[in-house]
Amino acid sequence: MTERQMLERITTNPKVMVGKPVIKGTRLTVEYILGLLAHGATVDEITEEYQGITAEDIQACLLFATKSLESTVFMPLAMEPA
Repeated sequence: MTERQMLERITTNPKVMVGKPVIKGTRLTVEYILGLLAHGATVDEITEEYQGITAEDIQACLLFATKSLESTVFMPLAMEPA
């Protein structure tokens, strides 16, 4: 599957989840899926919990986040103590 095909799994619509990027055909935001992964959920756990999404949908979320950050200048979340 090409990058373009992967990214077509992610959509935005101002009437769905306030325009946040979601997995097409769902109300599951990319942000929410990334949060689940960041907190230790596995792809299998996510696909079992949310019937209708696939491992490829989760891959698409990761690719979307990667592409979204490509041109972002890094901003630290917290200042390190001197």
